[in-house]
Amino acid sequence: MSDLHELTLLMRQFSEDRDWAQFHDPKSLILALVGEVGELAELFQWLPADTARAEASHGRMQERAGEEMADVLLYLIRLADILDVDLSASTRRKLAEAESRFDAGTFQGIAPIKD
Repeated sequence: MSDLHELTLLMRQFSEDRDWAQFHDPKSLILALVGEVGELAELFQWLPADTARAEASHGRMQERAGEEMADVLLYLIRLADILDVDLSASTRRKLAEAESRFDAGTFQGIAPIKD
């Protein structure tokens, strides 16, 4: 069993044990997900870009970032479960698509322009 599948089952059980499935429609989960991404962004909002990685890679800041990333992941996993999306398969397809669109030889050190 993959970690992602195990987390899906754990999150599903957590929700069912509390009778929260009734609140887990796609719109509500997406809004919760956006809120958690906002909380993660808030941690980095005023950090200088050139020092953000160093400042956030240890201590309390690293712990807080990990907590917010976990919240984001859990809501995303729950949304995928509700929509019956195989998140692992979708992610692998998306990565394969990116591999073909952004050849490493052509895009080495170059930020892609959104088309």
